[in-house]
This record gives sequence, C-alpha cells and structure tokens, in this order.
Amino acid sequence: MEWTDPVDTTPAPDELLALEQLACDLATEAGRLIVDERPDRLGVAATKSTATDVVTVMDQRSEALLRTRLEQQRPDDGLLGEEGGSRQSRSGITWVVDPIDGTVNYLYGLPAYAVSVAACVGDVSVSGGWAPVAGAVVNPMTDELFHARLGGGAHLQHAGRSARLAVSGQTDLSLSLVGTGFGYDAAKRRKQAALVGELIDQVRDIRRAGSAALDLCSVGAGRLDAYYESGLNAWDQAAGRLVVTEAGGTVVGRSGGAPDSDLVLAGPQSLVDRLVPVVDARPLG
Repeated sequence: MEWTDPVDTTPAPDELLALEQLACDLATEAGRLIVDERPDRLGVAATKSTATDVVTVMDQRSEALLRTRLEQQRPDDGLLGEEGGSRQSRSGITWVVDPIDGTVNYLYGLPAYAVSVAACVGDVSVSGGWAPVAGAVVNPMTDELFHARLGGGAHLQHAGRSARLAVSGQTDLSLSLVGTGFGYDAAKRRKQAALVGELIDQVRDIRRAGSAALDLCSVGAGRLDAYYESGLNAWDQAAGRLVVTEAGGTVVGRSGGAPDSDLVLAGPQSLVDRLVPVVDARPLG
C-alpha cells in the first residue's frame, strides 16, 4: 500500500521559498537561544506523559520565541507547538514546531538535540490529513542546518557550505544501519525492545540517538540507511519527514500507509519495502 501526502493547496514556488527561509531563520534563532541562554543548573520544569517525559524552562522559552516571531511575520498562519502553543490558521498554512527535540539529551548535556520548524498544509489535527511543505531542523551544537521545501530538494548548511542531500543507496537490509527510538511508557518500551531483538540480526546495526528530527535528517543525509519509531507526534516528524522525501526517500506508517503516531518508517523505498513486513508483525503501542 502506498500513500500520497494530502497537499490540498500547494503554495506557489516563491512562497515555498519564503517559507523555507523563514523556517531556517526561526530554527537558527531558537537554536542559539537554547545554547547561549541555557542555565548552568538546568532542571526539569514539568513532566508530561510520564515522570521521564520532561520539559525544561528552555523548551518553554524556545517555543515562546517561535510563537512570537510567527505572530509578527505570519499572523494569519496557524501554529501547533509541542509545549501547548496553538492557533487556528486563516491562511491554509500551519507551523508545526518542536522547540527542543531531544529534551533528555539537552537536559544531560548530550549534543544530539534540535529545533524543528515546519510549514504544513492540511488539518494537522487529523492523522494523515496534513503534509509539510517547507521546514528546517537545526542542531545548534554541531551548527548543522537541514532544510527543504516541496520540490526544492533537501540541503545541509554547515561551516559556510551548502550540500544537497540524498538518501542512502543501500538496498541490502543486512548491510543497513537502522535508527530507532523508544517511548516513555515502560510497557511500550518492552514491546519496542522486543522488536529490536528480532531486528538486530537482520541488519548491520541499530542506533538510538534520542532525537527523532535528527534521526530523520540523518536518513535524508545518508548517515542512517533507515529509521523507524512509534509514538511520534506531528512536531517530532514534520520537518524531518520533508527532508527525507526531498532527499529521494519515502516515509510511511504501518502497512505502508500514512505516517502517524503508531509508526513512522523512513528510508529509501527498497529498504522501507523490506522493513514494513518486519515492523508490521509486532505491535509497538
């Protein structure tokens, strides 16, 4: 089964370019904020689904910055933010933002976290009812900026250079490096670990970095051959998903349907086709 992004109204090329540039600017500014103004003794400001699903004051400040900038520059656009920022769209564009993707890494000082900003069309409250059309993901610790727009390819800016991205050319699952992640609920983690146990002898190796946005961008850059995870929200995957597809890859959900909170599976089409039946054989939720 294949699916197609539900792009009801694709913005004109010049608007797509403007949306991509704005996503880059916003992600970069928020990325600098969370690094430059990180408190010496950063603590947990709140928790969400479990005691290990944490929010820091910098998650809140980063989202407030993104919300303010979007209100100033795109007042008719909607917003969906991880930390509760939201407003309805009057323009057909909704910004889906993750102020810090990889908050646990950020809390512990591990340099694998990101700010993710994406402009989307469709209804972001409906699974499979929306699609990203422009987006950016920045890792402020490595100064890497991944970005893409619909039909414009995916790119990486780093050290003053820009490179066009392409997914891995790997077609052999047994030689593939596969990324994944784990949820915060203990029962769900046991199911996810069981799948890793089944998959580990079918692939080259498995990686768990702790940031879904960066994992998706790693697929787009060919640093991972494929990636799968259950439990992702729209803000975890929106910008990274576009990076993968504009880099020549595909992103699907269970049975090859639309990616959603049950499953996001990304990679070159050949590897995705091989991984779908493996992942489908075991529930992850």
